[in-house]
Amino acid sequence: MIDSSVFQGKTAVYYTLGCKLNFSETSTFGQMLQEMGVSTAQKGEQADICLINSCSVTEVADHKCRQIIHRLVRQNPGALVVVTGCYAQLESEKVSQIDGVDLVLGSNEKSQLIQYLSDAWMEKHGNAAGGDAGDTFGGLEKPVLHRYHSVKTKDITTFAPSCSRGNRTRYFLKVQDGCNYFCTYCTIPYARGFSRNPTIASLVAQAEQAAAEGGKEIVLTGVNIGDFGRSTGERFLDLVKALDQVDGIRRYRISSLEPDLLDDELIAFCAESRAFMPHFHIPLQSGSDEVLRLMHRRYDSSLFAHKIELIKRLMPDAFIGVDVMVGTRGETPEYFETCYDFLKSLDVTQLHVFPYSERPGTAALSIPYVVSDRDKKLRSARLLQLSDEKTHRFYEKYIGTEAEVLFEKSTRGRAMNGFTRNYIRVELPARLASEHFDNQLVSVRLSGFNYNQTALTAEIV
Repeated sequence: MIDSSVFQGKTAVYYTLGCKLNFSETSTFGQMLQEMGVSTAQKGEQADICLINSCSVTEVADHKCRQIIHRLVRQNPGALVVVTGCYAQLESEKVSQIDGVDLVLGSNEKSQLIQYLSDAWMEKHGNAAGGDAGDTFGGLEKPVLHRYHSVKTKDITTFAPSCSRGNRTRYFLKVQDGCNYFCTYCTIPYARGFSRNPTIASLVAQAEQAAAEGGKEIVLTGVNIGDFGRSTGERFLDLVKALDQVDGIRRYRISSLEPDLLDDELIAFCAESRAFMPHFHIPLQSGSDEVLRLMHRRYDSSLFAHKIELIKRLMPDAFIGVDVMVGTRGETPEYFETCYDFLKSLDVTQLHVFPYSERPGTAALSIPYVVSDRDKKLRSARLLQLSDEKTHRFYEKYIGTEAEVLFEKSTRGRAMNGFTRNYIRVELPARLASEHFDNQLVSVRLSGFNYNQTALTAEIV
């Protein structure tokens, strides 16, 4: 039983590491706590609750998570510190032993975060609701808890719904969780569990609620979105078609789709749909078929090239982002050059480049040929340069054209930012910006690059 009175007048600080899915979940946690009387701590204000939603895609992510925990514990003495997310699932006991951490929730338990949080608060502080709202401990001496809750991968079965925008303009709708692929370099299936999803009807209802709240754009998030339907026997294409019918939502974006699950029928539907934007993010990981086999990816470079060609033929203006992993075990210099040449030949817009990080327990550790850190940095730099060139050329084509931009709220006196249908970042100078443009689709003329070449500037049509 949750006693919401213990949270009245309390404040919380949130920190999210990793993907858009984590952001969506954190926003939902924050919304749930807000409904129970918890407000977000202002800058410089000590919080009563610290919630960290962790990532564990690389060792760097693990290290950053530990740093954030230490910092929040130091900045918020006496706060109830809760850690959830992938790192919390994979290293529950280790995280629970970090000084100041009170509660660690794995992937199966975070769907009941409020109940766990309520129990932990009562155990740590007692019910301070009857005292002064600023008396965090209710006069009790602070005990040490170090509690963690997580189950094995095969037992992760819960699905925590999430459709939230936090302090952003766009909503993030979680449509799927978990993964059955077990690529040799990846720990996500161990952290998130097997693929599962809610019903199409429930997701449509969440999109309708977002529209009722004034939302105009929704990003579909998940771990392996194209695998939607394992729990319900439905298809991702059926979900896309149903969401396209929701009144009020003007734009949808699909955060990431595996190339083998991005079927031609889906591409064709998006090309003709009312609200799905000409914007795709497709993980490639390597342009070398030999490396793809070492990774246990379920496609080859020819299939990937076919998907890119079809998208650009049906949607010439489409923005296409591509994930690339650099320096994985087995990536010889020859294999990397093959990857580089393949990416150079593709009509894609941007590369998300990240270096391979060895993860304990993954099959990749048995693959011979280890790439040095120096070579990883050199290869990353080459691909990032290639990405910049491709993005610059893509943006350049649209200078002088008119576009519809969904603008996001900005700090008074500063430029506003937003995106076109095909995900070109647009910057509206402060002299033209207006608070009335927030969450509005505005027609603009794209006039050139901004000072640091990261967006196109615009003038109101």
